[in-house]
Amino acid sequence: QVQLVESGGGLVQPGGSLRLSCAASGMIFSIGTMGWYRQAPGKQRELVATITTGGITDYQDSVKGRFTISRDNAKNTMSVLMNSLKPEDTAVYYCNADLREWFNSPWRSYWGQGTQVTVSS
Repeated sequence: QVQLVESGGGLVQPGGSLRLSCAASGMIFSIGTMGWYRQAPGKQRELVATITTGGITDYQDSVKGRFTISRDNAKNTMSVLMNSLKPEDTAVYYCNADLREWFNSPWRSYWGQGTQVTVSS
């Protein structure tokens, strides 16, 4: 059974930094695009950043220049370094990965349980 587990959330002051990590485990044959999403109270879940297997990245406009996504394909892990955090970055952050469990399995999208990030003084 595939699991995505996030870590690294917490409370940080405006202007501060946090690094979130995501580890995929279980029956995994290959992982495609991975990404971070977030959901603030009363709002829909939104895309924050994605990274392909080859390292091509894409960011939501509001985090460009502040967030940096990365991954380690050998370890099935992904991280995002979040700098210059703002109160509007407060949300539950979710890890997402498209992966196959076996060579002839279909691609499926998996989600972590989420980790809370709160930016407040």
